[in-house]
Amino acid sequence: MNLSKIPATVVTGFLGSGKTTLLSNIIKHAKNKRIAIIVNEFGEMDIDSDLLRSCAVEGCDDQAVSVLNDGIYELPNGCICCTVEEEFLPVMKKLVERRDEIDHILIETSGLALPKPLVQAFNWPEVQRHFTVDSVITVADGVALAAGRFANNHDQIEQQRQADDNLDHDPSLQELYEDQLNAADLVIISKCDLIKDAQAQHIEQAIVSSVSDAVKVLRIEQGEINPELILGLASASEKRIEALASHHDDHHAHGKHHHHAHDDFDSVVINLATVDSELFIAQLNQLIKTHNIYRAKGFMAIKNKPMRQVLQAVGSRVVNYFDRPWRADEKPSTQIVLIGKQLDNVKITASLQRAEQKNEA
Repeated sequence: MNLSKIPATVVTGFLGSGKTTLLSNIIKHAKNKRIAIIVNEFGEMDIDSDLLRSCAVEGCDDQAVSVLNDGIYELPNGCICCTVEEEFLPVMKKLVERRDEIDHILIETSGLALPKPLVQAFNWPEVQRHFTVDSVITVADGVALAAGRFANNHDQIEQQRQADDNLDHDPSLQELYEDQLNAADLVIISKCDLIKDAQAQHIEQAIVSSVSDAVKVLRIEQGEINPELILGLASASEKRIEALASHHDDHHAHGKHHHHAHDDFDSVVINLATVDSELFIAQLNQLIKTHNIYRAKGFMAIKNKPMRQVLQAVGSRVVNYFDRPWRADEKPSTQIVLIGKQLDNVKITASLQRAEQKNEA
């Protein structure tokens, strides 16, 4: 029987900052750990959880690492901070029942989630008895910060914010970014391989000057990091979280209208058969230019290719790569979710359908 508290690592950061890539690499190299994963997705498709499941089950060199059987839990609402009681607590109760199988929990929040309400939930008696927050890790997008933005889609979100009177009292992206930094025990600057060293140094200095001396700041490339730098920090973040001031709390304290930016996001789910990869990406690039698409992620099935192709798009940057063979029990298909504002489902679907390759009779 596991008599000690099970540690949970909370990973937060804006859309496309590199949270899933970071977690995938942690899973690959976290030796002798039995890991449960909670993914707070936006939209109807569990793309991130599927990527993490594939990494853990099929992509790990060290087979001592294992994500529990049925050990990935999706919270599809899009914001853990708003659904702690309705969605997060029931999952934690399930994990209590499986506590003898678990060594560590990884929690990936959605791009606009606030860490504080989630960490506060670890002080609830039914959670506190069994779990502790090992650390809160905030992933800062190095490429976006080097360009003077907090997130890759900063300009588009701000345009929507200024055009919508309902967002008058919504925390700005800067405030959300500051709240995520302030809640962190560790800040990771991602994608440093895509920026100059001088830019990375400047970003690191800016973050160090804005957080407490106890917060460590690390730079990483391609999501790679030694898990020993992340797991086992024993920060017990839940003990300090109540004293943490945040912009979000300030908005509540002053009685301002409470309206979350994530409530206004749309998602479009695309389900197709096999596609022409080059044409699909060309169509997607055109859609990104003409629609407020901030994020696209999913998998493509390519005719006569036995491998599944992953597609990730953040702003205008589109990346695709083969991650694993299609399993015998899978029917190869293309599944993509697009996240943005005021998306035209019909036009977007029709555009991407042009890349579909119908099965020949």
